[in-house]
Amino acid sequence: MPGLAAPQYCVGSALLRRSFRQSFPPAVRGEGAYLWDAQGKRYLDFSGSAAVNFVGHGVSEIVSAMTRQARSLEFVHGSQFTTPIAEQYAEELLEFAGEGFRGGAVYFACGGSEAVEAALKLARQYQVEVGNFGRSQIISRNQSYHGATLGAVAVSRNKRRREIYRPMVREFTSVQTPYCYRCAYECTDSCRECGQRYAQEIEAAIAAAENRVAAVILEPVSGATLGAVVPPPGYLEKVAEICRREDVLLVADEVMTGMGRTGRNFAVDHWGVRPDILVAAKGLSSGYAPLGAVIVSEKVVEAIAYGSGAFIHGFTYSSHPISLAAGQSALSYSRALQLVSAANSDHEGTLAAKLKTSLSALRPLRTVGDVRGIGLLWAVEFVSDTQRKSPFPQSANFCGLVAQTALERGLLVYPVQGCVEGDSGDHVLIAPPAVSSAEQIDWACQELASAIEQAAASL
Repeated sequence: MPGLAAPQYCVGSALLRRSFRQSFPPAVRGEGAYLWDAQGKRYLDFSGSAAVNFVGHGVSEIVSAMTRQARSLEFVHGSQFTTPIAEQYAEELLEFAGEGFRGGAVYFACGGSEAVEAALKLARQYQVEVGNFGRSQIISRNQSYHGATLGAVAVSRNKRRREIYRPMVREFTSVQTPYCYRCAYECTDSCRECGQRYAQEIEAAIAAAENRVAAVILEPVSGATLGAVVPPPGYLEKVAEICRREDVLLVADEVMTGMGRTGRNFAVDHWGVRPDILVAAKGLSSGYAPLGAVIVSEKVVEAIAYGSGAFIHGFTYSSHPISLAAGQSALSYSRALQLVSAANSDHEGTLAAKLKTSLSALRPLRTVGDVRGIGLLWAVEFVSDTQRKSPFPQSANFCGLVAQTALERGLLVYPVQGCVEGDSGDHVLIAPPAVSSAEQIDWACQELASAIEQAAASL
């Protein structure tokens, strides 16, 4: 168009990158909470890449475990063999997941999207096995993200990642997500009452579907799309109660929140909720190898074991031995260093409590509308007017500007747009490794504050 500068494109690489309009520095080394690029510049990984790295970069014990497994056995197919590493690690994960999964089982995949895809199929097959042949619908929540495969896209409500693919997916019912900063109801009692009203939306959606709902899928604490939104008191408990009563499975997507990120083994543990299916990835291997897991309750396992006798689903690289070695070693390392405790923001003196306090210093900044989160998963939402909670225009890409300014200062945060209505709304996600130091947290929050102010001044 006349008067507009032509967009700049980064071409010439054989790699199909995430963006042709952004130049990415080549990363060559990682250690603890730091990453280095090929030019020797150091970055503090304040977002754990994308809330992936929990145990820190460059852990030699994990690399050694992967190497040992590769030397003895690199791969077998699940239709022909099981492996000792798969059996052992599955037992450890069930124990880590807690009492609600005693007698259950674990299905391993190569990441969060694959694991969600498997969980959705598993929910449908469970309903068929118990005689509910008409139950094939999945209820999800607005402003949610469950993965990039088409089944996961179908239940996701991240507008920017979903809109172009809508003609390719089945449309399911979605309901509102409790979002206290922009609550759809009147909050008069610390959000408890409005939390019940949000839960009733799920109940109404199940009733309207007339016995066709197989499962409800939700992120116990919102991931990147909405930005670390913690549910109101009593909300998850009510949703779980509704699902039990209606024989609808509850699927907890803990790809981002699981494996200690929120200061509990899994985020549902904060509220004593026991889902039927729990999905984990990201922190499962802390990024050392592609890995996801579907942790399945005894009820679901028995329905299939004593029904058809087979899960009608499979990926070639399910239970890949080297990935499992990475996951098992990451869990062992986390336990040895008590990293789940370090991620508990409710306990004074922990790294997560330090992060909570340091981030609160950002609240007075004129473009900061909300600072929210739990454990080592936080978000800072930006607004152009704090009184009206007005978002910046989408075209300003304010969160991207903050992230780029922080990057230049050697600080990595994860920018996301669309938290208000799918298009507008800016925030950055904060999810540092649990091995970060108090000094690193202080430095990061100071640099983030400066980056926010610099970005605001440039508008």
